[in-house]
Formats: sequence, structure tokens, C-alpha cells
Amino acid sequence: MNEQLETLFKYIEPSKLLELGLQATKFVVVIIAALVVLRIVKAAIDRVGGRMQSRGKTLDDQKRVETLTRVLKYIANVVILLLGALIALGTIGISIAPVLAAAGVVGLAVGFGAQSLVKDYFTGVVLLIENQIRAGDFVEIGGKSGTVENVTLRYVRLRDAQGNVHFVPNGQISSVTNSTMDFAYALIEVGIAYKEDVDSALKVMQTVGEQMAEDEELKSKILEPISVMGVQALADSAVTLRVRFKTTPGDQWALRREYFKRIKAAFDKVGIEIPFPHLTLYRGDAEPAKIEGSKA
Repeated sequence: MNEQLETLFKYIEPSKLLELGLQATKFVVVIIAALVVLRIVKAAIDRVGGRMQSRGKTLDDQKRVETLTRVLKYIANVVILLLGALIALGTIGISIAPVLAAAGVVGLAVGFGAQSLVKDYFTGVVLLIENQIRAGDFVEIGGKSGTVENVTLRYVRLRDAQGNVHFVPNGQISSVTNSTMDFAYALIEVGIAYKEDVDSALKVMQTVGEQMAEDEELKSKILEPISVMGVQALADSAVTLRVRFKTTPGDQWALRREYFKRIKAAFDKVGIEIPFPHLTLYRGDAEPAKIEGSKA
């Protein structure tokens, strides 16, 4: 064993060993420095993002800052780690220029086969610049709908009402339906029987809306007084009446459910009928027997 080591040291000069050791040390130091810089940059992004969120005047401003913070951290990961790797390769004698040239050629070749990926990133940049989608929004994109959990330059992650998670590539997003931007409307339609007085029913519907606007738990979610829009349609078995609330983003569904509960109780109290299907049975030549309450 000693003879083998002596033979090895004959062919390797101590000065070269020292040079290799220094190169290895530089390589490790550069990688560690890159990781430290990345951690500092991400902490700075979090700190600045937190301050901007606290200064945000509206919920939309806070959502946008949160989304931009996530994307900036993603970009920082890619840029700093890539630069760190290139600089580290330079410390061990690997020229960066040929690596960059080779990467350009490979990138060009891959670009032709990964046009959809390029489209994903391009569309992601446009979505962020135009502020179309933010974390926490309820949107419909790419044939899927749900609450936005994350927005990256490549995809949007949604979670629907059943808990399913959908990853929608940005390149597949041709249109965006955002139900929680700036404000929302709770559009409510209620049917009453043809025998009922329309004006009386509309008055009850307005009263229920005004009561909700005065409710301590609900009034902060209602931005404008209820708008009574009147008769919407003359359906087969009902007169359809429509009202509308202007609400804070995302609260339209809860307010709609609460209104339906209250209007049912209010109509029952004053005797206004909400029609339901009836079934008429004919038994041979006998007189028609109307079975009240049966469903068609």
C-alpha cells in the first residue's frame, strides 16, 4: 500500500494537489454562498411582501401582492441557483462560455419540441402583468373552476368545492372568468304562484333584503342596498321575481343561501305560495283526481 502511494505521489506534484484542494474549496464556498444569498433574497421578498400586504387598501391588493411574492421567489430560485452553478463550474476550470453556447443550442432544439411549455411561461407572465388571477380568487379557466391556491409562470393550481386539485397549464387558458375581483353580485330569483300579487311579493323580498343589510353579521358583506329588479320571467308554473345584492368578493354565495332561507320563512308567514310541481292522475273514465303535494 505504501509503495502504491509513493508511486502516486511521484506522478502528482504537491503543488497540483494544493491547487485541486483550493479549487474544490472555492467550488463548495460558491455553492454555499449561492444558497445563503438565495435564503437572504427570499427572506427580503417575504419581508417586503408582508409590508405591502399590510398597506394594501383592499383585499384585491393583498391578493395581488401574495401572488407576486410567490412568483418572485420562484424566479429567485431559478436565477440564483443557475448563476451559482455557472460560477462554481468556473472555479474548477470549466469555461462558462462553451457551457452557455451549448445551453443555447440545446435550448433552441428543445424549444421546437416544447413550444407548449414556452407558451405556458409567456401566458403566465401576461396573467401576472394584467393581474387577471390572484391567490384566493374563485375562477373558471381551462374548463375547470375552483379557488386559486397558487399561480406560477407555468400553471395555475385550483381546488374545487369537492376538494379536487386541478393543475391548469397557462398555455391552455384562453379566457378567465373571475368571480371574486373587486366586488360581486348575489343574483337571486324566486318563483311565486300566478294567483299571488306581484307587488306584495316584491315588497316582502325588499324587506328581507333590508333586514339582512341591518344584520350585524351580514352588513359588512353587503356593499349596496338590495336592488329589486322585478319580474324576470313568466314560467310554466310560476312568476319569477329577481333581486340583487352587491357584495364583497367571495361572499355572494353565502348571502344568496341566507336570503333563500329567509325569504322562504317570510313567504310562509304572509301566505305567499312558492309553487311546486303537481301530478294529475286519470283513472279510466273517472273524474281527474288531483293529488296535492305530489311531485312530477
